[in-house]
Amino acid sequence: MSVKAFELVPAVERDLLMGDKARINIECIECCGKHLYVGTNDCFIHHFLLAEVASSKGKPGYLAQKLLHKYLGLKKPVAELRAASALERLIVLCEGIVFLVDMVTLETVPSAGGGGAKIRGVASFCVNENPVNTDPFCVEMGVLSSKRRTVQIYMVYEDRVQLVKELTTPEQPCAVSLDGYFLCLALTTQYMILNYNTGASQDLFPYNSEERRPIVKRIGREEFLLAAPGGLGMFANAEGVSQRAPVRWSESVIGAAVCFPYVVALDESFITIHSMLDQQLKQTLSFRDGHILQNFEGKVILASTKAVYVLVPLPLERQIQDLLANHRVEEALILTEGAQRNIPKDKFQNLHKRILQQAGFIQFGQLQFLEAKEHFWKGQLDVRELISLCPLLLPASSSFTRCHPPLHEFADLNHLAQGDQEKVLQCKKFLISYLGEVRSTEVVNGCREDVDTALLKLYAEQDHESLLDLLASDNACVLADSVPWLEKYHKYFALGLLYHYNGQDSAALQLWIRVADGELQDPTRSDLFEYIVDFLCTSSNVDLVWKYADWALRKDPIIGVRVFTKRHTSKDQPDLNPDDVITYLGKHSQALLLYLENLVLEKRVQKEKFHTHLAVLYLERVLSLMSQSPKDEEQLTKARERLQFLLGEKNMFIILEIFIMFCNREELLLERATLHGKLEEHDKALHILVHQLRDFPSAEAFCLWASSSRDSAYRQQLFHLLLGVYLDGSPPGQSGDSGELEMAAVDLLNRHGEVFDAVRVLRMLPEGWSLQLLRPFLGRAIRANMHACRTSRIALGLAHSENLQLLHDRLKECKKPVFVSEKKGCHLCHNTFSEPSVVCLPGGVPVHTHCVAQRVRDSPTKRQLTNSSKHT
Repeated sequence: MSVKAFELVPAVERDLLMGDKARINIECIECCGKHLYVGTNDCFIHHFLLAEVASSKGKPGYLAQKLLHKYLGLKKPVAELRAASALERLIVLCEGIVFLVDMVTLETVPSAGGGGAKIRGVASFCVNENPVNTDPFCVEMGVLSSKRRTVQIYMVYEDRVQLVKELTTPEQPCAVSLDGYFLCLALTTQYMILNYNTGASQDLFPYNSEERRPIVKRIGREEFLLAAPGGLGMFANAEGVSQRAPVRWSESVIGAAVCFPYVVALDESFITIHSMLDQQLKQTLSFRDGHILQNFEGKVILASTKAVYVLVPLPLERQIQDLLANHRVEEALILTEGAQRNIPKDKFQNLHKRILQQAGFIQFGQLQFLEAKEHFWKGQLDVRELISLCPLLLPASSSFTRCHPPLHEFADLNHLAQGDQEKVLQCKKFLISYLGEVRSTEVVNGCREDVDTALLKLYAEQDHESLLDLLASDNACVLADSVPWLEKYHKYFALGLLYHYNGQDSAALQLWIRVADGELQDPTRSDLFEYIVDFLCTSSNVDLVWKYADWALRKDPIIGVRVFTKRHTSKDQPDLNPDDVITYLGKHSQALLLYLENLVLEKRVQKEKFHTHLAVLYLERVLSLMSQSPKDEEQLTKARERLQFLLGEKNMFIILEIFIMFCNREELLLERATLHGKLEEHDKALHILVHQLRDFPSAEAFCLWASSSRDSAYRQQLFHLLLGVYLDGSPPGQSGDSGELEMAAVDLLNRHGEVFDAVRVLRMLPEGWSLQLLRPFLGRAIRANMHACRTSRIALGLAHSENLQLLHDRLKECKKPVFVSEKKGCHLCHNTFSEPSVVCLPGGVPVHTHCVAQRVRDSPTKRQLTNSSKHT
């Protein structure tokens, strides 16, 4: 059997009951508290006092003391006994007569009018344990007639009985149970529910009482247990509905009782015990010659013909623990939850949590991790119980001790897995998953340090990808315990994150630098150098930045300079003084150049010294490349382009006189032309570009650059200046092909004809030039002139049309009469008119002449009134 739920304990031995009288048999029993009454076949009632005792082994037992026995004066056996403790009476059925007996003296109670308080012709009776009568000194009783098909309801008082109701049944009833207004009856061929208050009835199911003795037991409020065909114990409520699954017992059951959560059944040889929760057979006890089984207020008593026994239920906790010891987890949980009604709420909650936790550990040991997780979660397990299975995971500062009595039998994971490392690994993976889920919940309140430290150690040991996420987020890892563990598994980058979280940035940087320099091995991040640079960028500790920036610049100046160029100013991150940075970068020329480029070209810092310093560096680079032999033309071209781009920036503040001195070299004429342009010396710039460099495209580009943020007239002036330079030819003493300049002039006109004043150009051109050369320019100029002429004519026509419309509107207003009276008010001052002189506004609105004059004087703008013509 799956569980030991009861122990069978003798209560009244044969010798104590009948002595040496062999023919005496027990017919019925009744128990009221500690008082046991036994009715025998010789018409005696025996009164015993039962006392609970415990054996030396701690097992339960009973000691019976005989107080009295009484002969009732009749010839037949005592058929039934029921106690009415409030009345101090026993209700006795003997020879078809129900009468009252004093519970103490066992004397028959006479009625107030003489004779006995008796009911005759009774086949069976039952007491209503859920009475509808509110009188505490009155007992309700249901009686079955032995001669008629009737059920009678009686009120039993101290010395009398009173018939209240009589109901007819379709068949002869043979067994009855009563709850409230509801009678559950076993008829000759079927069971039925009968409401004696309303007369309503409900047939249940057929049953042949001649083949087998019917069983009708009240087991709770408006619920009954019935013996059904096929060896089933059926449950039925007052509505005739079964809300519980039936239990399968023996075909020859002669008695049944319910001791929640069990159904106890008695047959000729055995006592069987089934669970009402899962309908499974839980226990079987051998018991011969039994014929009585009753539940008296939770005390299950059995009787053979010669002796009385008590079926003592074992404590539920012991039953549950026995199930758990046999790894019957589901049965243990079902029993625990089913026992809720019999246990105080607070005690049940604690018991339920503990059982869930134990069940979780059992399933954890069986590697049933999903089920274990569910039970741990529902049982609100102190997660440190689980962590403690892995030695050294808990920090040394933890005050945790395992629960007592223990929740499981495992010393550690090796013990659980019997040395199987694959199982150990599976358990650790589950532990990682479970800790990761619970660490942010209320389950870890008060033990966050233990949980986070254990999780860190598991992550490091298993090389888990979530280690960095743990350390980069809010955590409570104990530093002293975590450092040696991370060092053991070479997790130096993670250790640096932990140092940083604990405010030890210097220690973190020292460790990372050792890894980046190859002194320590940790493959976590291949871009560790870039990470260190970014870390310094965001550090609020300026001293730390100055301390480690030199290392970064020496390792890689291009990336290292980001320490200064990518740094953002904020409340928690003070900015660095650019002057200090430039001084610091003095020995790192490449980094200095990059930093100045960041200041000037990206951040657009408007300081002359930074611009000049950058330009000097560019110029030095160009001059250095020029002085090399052989020259690296590609590098030189790039360097000059950067210098030219810088000089061409509109917002550059550069000491131009100094640069002109540097740019006197023939190789830097293009740069010199740009500088002349910044000084508004456009004629000199164009002279260099046209006559010295013979770079005509650059000359055109210069005009576009120099006039990029100016108006069209300024641009026109520059292009006319360039055209003049072309047409003037080469200056005296300078060789040059005048035809080349003329062709450049033609190309200029043809490409940028829309910029020029065509009339002025025609006056400037030599008379001997062919019109065919200037055809594109002239065609564009004529089209532009015609377009301007036509556009102005259209504008003139539109203005004329608008004027006519205004005149038309004015004439229309003049034709309308304007009504002025003393009752009508001015629209501006709201006073009435006293004279006919008025000013009429558009829309026919009259106003005082002085109001209009005042309004014009006071307001710089005209008052616009809404009217149909939209004019004022």
